Amino acid sequence: MSERLLTGEAINEDENLDAALRPANLTEFIGQQRVKDQLQLVLHAAAGRGVSADHVLLAGPPGLGKTTLAMIIAAEMDAPLRVTSGPTIQHAGDLASILSSLLPGEVLFIDEIHRVSRAAQELLYLAMEDFRVDVMVGKGPGATSIPLELPPFTLVGATTRAGLLPAPLRDRFGFTAQLDFYDDADLQLIVNRSAQKLGIEMEIASGAELASRSRGTPRIANRLLRRARDYNQVHSTGELDLETTNRALELYEVDDFGLDRLDRAVLLALVDKFSGGPVGLATLAISVGEEPETIETVCEPFLVRQGLISRTTRGRVATAATYSVLGRQAPLNSGLFE
Repeated sequence: MSERLLTGEAINEDENLDAALRPANLTEFIGQQRVKDQLQLVLHAAAGRGVSADHVLLAGPPGLGKTTLAMIIAAEMDAPLRVTSGPTIQHAGDLASILSSLLPGEVLFIDEIHRVSRAAQELLYLAMEDFRVDVMVGKGPGATSIPLELPPFTLVGATTRAGLLPAPLRDRFGFTAQLDFYDDADLQLIVNRSAQKLGIEMEIASGAELASRSRGTPRIANRLLRRARDYNQVHSTGELDLETTNRALELYEVDDFGLDRLDRAVLLALVDKFSGGPVGLATLAISVGEEPETIETVCEPFLVRQGLISRTTRGRVATAATYSVLGRQAPLNSGLFE
C-alpha cells in the first residue's frame, strides 16, 4: 500500500468526497453548455441590476448536477444558501417558518420540489411572486390572516419529475433549465478531474472506459471511479490501468453497456416473464422487487434513451435492442422489426 493512502487526508477523503468533487463555479462545471450559458446570463444580468436573480427550476434525471448548480448559483451571487427538500415540507407552517427566516438575497434550494405538499405549494405561489406570505393565526371562525413581508430571495427548485409540478408553480420560475444526459467526452473530463482531485494516477484508457459505462451521469461516473480506486488499492500498487478498471467493473456488475444488476433484472423480467411485454410499471416493479418510482426514475430514463425499453399506453415493451443486449434471439412474431 502506498504511503499516500495512509495519510489523514486519504482517510477523510470519503467523508469530504462530495465537497471535494463539486465544481465551485460555472467555469469549472463541465458539460451542460447550453444551460450554463443561459444561467450565466440570468445571474450576470441580475448582478448588474443589483437585485436577486429570478427563481430557477432545475429539471432532469438524478445525478446530472442539479444540487451542484444550486450551490454554484449561490456562490455566483455571493449569497448564503439554505437547503431543504420537498418531503420535509408537508405543512404550510413548515414552509412559512423557512421563508420568514430568510435573509435578504438568500438562495433557498428545495430539492425534489414536486414532493412539497399542495398546501405549502399554494403558500409558495405568493412568496415567489410578491415576496409575502399570509400566516393564519387561530382556528375556526376566529382565525385571522396576517400578511408577512419577506425579503427578496431566489428560489432554486430541483425536480426529477417536472410533469408533477402544478402549472401555477412552474410558471413562477423565471428560468427553467432542463439538464440532459452527458456524452462520453464530457464524462471523461469529469472522471479525469475527479481522479486528479482524489490523487488517483490513472491511464487515459481507464478514464474513457469509466465514462463509457456511466450511463451519461456524472454521479455514476464518480461512484465507479471510487470503486475502481478501491479495487486498485487492494489488488495493485500502481496506476489505475484499463485491465484493473475492467476487473473492478466486472466485480460490481456493470457491463459494457453501463447496465447494472437492476437494469438487467428489469430487462430479463420483461423478456422472460412477460414475453417482451407490454406490461404495466407496477407489475414490472414487483417482479424485480423494487418500487415503481425507482424503476421509473432510476432505470427507465437510461433504458428508454438507449432504446432498450419502449413505453406505450399499454405498458412497457422490449425492443429489438433489448434482445441483442441480452444475447437473446427476438421472437419472429413479436412485431419488433416491422
